[in-house]
Amino acid sequence: MKLIHMTDPHLVAPPAELMSLDGRDRLARAVASVNTAHADAELCVITGDLAHWAEPGAYASLKVILSDLNVPWHLLIGNHDTREALGDAFPDLPWSPDGFLHYALDVSAGRFLVLDTLDPGKPSGRLCEARLRWLRDQLTRSLADKLDVYLFLHHAPMDVGIHGADAIKLANGADLAACLRGFHHVKHLFMGHLHRSCHGSWRGIPFSTVKATAHQVALILDDATPLTASTEDPAYAVCLIGADGVVIHDHSYLEEDRVIKYERGAPAGRDIPEHQKGWSR
Repeated sequence: MKLIHMTDPHLVAPPAELMSLDGRDRLARAVASVNTAHADAELCVITGDLAHWAEPGAYASLKVILSDLNVPWHLLIGNHDTREALGDAFPDLPWSPDGFLHYALDVSAGRFLVLDTLDPGKPSGRLCEARLRWLRDQLTRSLADKLDVYLFLHHAPMDVGIHGADAIKLANGADLAACLRGFHHVKHLFMGHLHRSCHGSWRGIPFSTVKATAHQVALILDDATPLTASTEDPAYAVCLIGADGVVIHDHSYLEEDRVIKYERGAPAGRDIPEHQKGWSR
């Protein structure tokens, strides 16, 4: 299946901009890019921090922009969001009876489990006992149903080497790891929050995140620098999930006009190098 992974729009109420960037335009251009190049995607997941200050006007803008997306979309909650404001703007989201935005999606690749890592009033995240119980139950059910599981969460449960980001990660990542232990059908973790392309493995589980459609976080790898923003171009991820694994392409959609002809043939005035004569493409 083809999945579109977007993250961290950080919208503000119009006509304001954030850090001199027009987040509404950047998200709208991502939507337009998906509609043009990847409308065959099964769905799009946006992994939190939908609004920067949880303003009603920001969520209203989000709703208008996403109404143009020709792919079914699903939202996560991030630390910049509030359950109250997001619930007012999107009452039809699959809110749980206890007020969390966590839910399961059955897709052609298996089952997506969407987590709610919001710890109100804090930039870091947390999975409380109730949310961990819900996850454990969902993992047990999916195992019985013989479905591969892909997890979606806003906060990274691991350190990534960026001091400012590591300070606001999922505070109880060890509890999440304990919850996942023994469930070998968990195939991948998709995350937001980091505002960077970052891929690897954690406790044996592959993970990935992608640049925000808003601002980025500067790649400063030390143990002291506070969180620092960057005006690097945004991206979304095109994820191809198959029986053999997950392939992820980070697409810098504001750079789509930079396609150039690939140089083939031979150096000027010379023959094709011997080792390339048999190349057909």
